[in-house]
Amino acid sequence: MISALFPGQGSQQTGMGKFLYENFSVAKNIFEEASDAIKINMKKLCFDGPEEDLQFTPNTQPALLTVSIVTARVVKETIGISFDFTAGHSVGEYASFVLAESLTFKDAVVAVRRRGEFMQEAVPLGQGGMVAVMGLNSEQVEKLCQWAEKSSGLSPLSPANYNAPGQIVCSGSQKLIEWVQNNSAKDIFEPPVTKMRLIPLKVSAPFHCSLMKPAEDKMRIILEDTPFADAKTPIVQNFTAKEESKASVLRENLIRQITGPVRWIQSVENLAKRDVKSGIELGSGKVLSGLIKKIDPEFTVYSVNNLEELKKLEQIL
Repeated sequence: MISALFPGQGSQQTGMGKFLYENFSVAKNIFEEASDAIKINMKKLCFDGPEEDLQFTPNTQPALLTVSIVTARVVKETIGISFDFTAGHSVGEYASFVLAESLTFKDAVVAVRRRGEFMQEAVPLGQGGMVAVMGLNSEQVEKLCQWAEKSSGLSPLSPANYNAPGQIVCSGSQKLIEWVQNNSAKDIFEPPVTKMRLIPLKVSAPFHCSLMKPAEDKMRIILEDTPFADAKTPIVQNFTAKEESKASVLRENLIRQITGPVRWIQSVENLAKRDVKSGIELGSGKVLSGLIKKIDPEFTVYSVNNLEELKKLEQIL
C-alpha cells in the first residue's frame, strides 16, 4: 500500500513548482485558480519570490498548498495512481483534505491564507519562539518542558513537532526558551544525557502551542462555515496520528491542530502498522523523505522535484 505525503512550512523554496507549470496544463490551471481565489500572483510568488515574500507565513501556506496539489494532480494524471492513505505535515494536512475530496481546492487555499494571517497575528513579534531539541526522545522532551515551566515560573513551552527520533521541536514563550538555553537540564534525566542540543529556529511565530489559541478560535469560525465532505481516502491527522474519514471528525481535528503538536513520528508509525510501506512526497523538497528515513528506514519515499524524478516514478509504479 502507498500513501500521499504532503510537506509543511519550512519546505518552501523559490522556483518550486516551476517545472510542472512549464510542462503540464493542469498545473497552469491550479496556479490560476489559487491566484484568483486569494488575489495573489501565485506564479510570481512561487517562481520569483522575492524570498522574504515567500517566507511570510500568510503567503507561504497557500503557496505550499498550491504546489502540493499541482504535484498531486500531475502525478495522478501522468501515472494514474490511487492512494490508500494520505497524511500532511502541519499545513500540509490541508492538501490531504483536497486529495481526499473532503475540501475543494478553492476552499482550502482560502482557508490556509486566513490560517497564515491568524497565526502571524496571534503573538506579538519577539514574544514567542521555537527551538529544536536534538538528542532526546519524546518522553524526555516532554519532561524537559514540564521541568522548565516549573523551575522558571514561566510558560508555556511544549512539544510542537514530533518530527523524527532525536529531532523534536518545542514552541512557546521566547523568554522561557532563553531560560532553558541558559540553565542546564542534563541532570534532570536518569541516566544524565550527554548529547542534548537546543537549536533556536528562525520562525515568525510560536506555532502549534497554546499561544496559538487566538488563531485557533478564528479558524474555528472559518472552518465551521466551510463545507466538508467525508474523505474518499483515509487521512492520518496530525492531532491524533490516526486515520479519519468522517467529515465532522476531520474538521474538528483540523481546527485543534493549530494549538496541538504535529505527531509526525506517530503518524508514520501508524501508516506502517497499516502495512503502508511506501509514499510519495507531493510538494517542494525532500524534508519528509529525510524525516521518514529516521523514523522507519524500511519505509520508501519517492519525491517529485523535477521531470527526471517524475519519469523515474512512472517507471517504478
